[in-house]
Amino acid sequence: MALWWLRLKGYRILSLRFKCRVGEIDIIAQKGRTLAFIEVKQRAAIETALHAVTPTAWQRIARAADLWAGQNRKARSLDWRFDLIAIAPRRWPRHNRDYWRP
Repeated sequence: MALWWLRLKGYRILSLRFKCRVGEIDIIAQKGRTLAFIEVKQRAAIETALHAVTPTAWQRIARAADLWAGQNRKARSLDWRFDLIAIAPRRWPRHNRDYWRP
């Protein structure tokens, strides 16, 4: 559902479920000159999903983003942000842009 939502908003999906020794990223997407590292959380309620990512998890995501960018030279010239997509049953996904900063 998160992929569908992002594509409708004009994002180009660059990577799914990127895993490395330092962490993982659910979705890496680009829109214009912005590179979004996106964590997706599904819970019974949107509000619960919004608070499901710990500061430690965000740090692991940021380290994985650095590693991914090191493997993709064009990524260094783009603006970065860390987003969260919260999903709950019978609700539209909530895309929170620039939800966290390292």
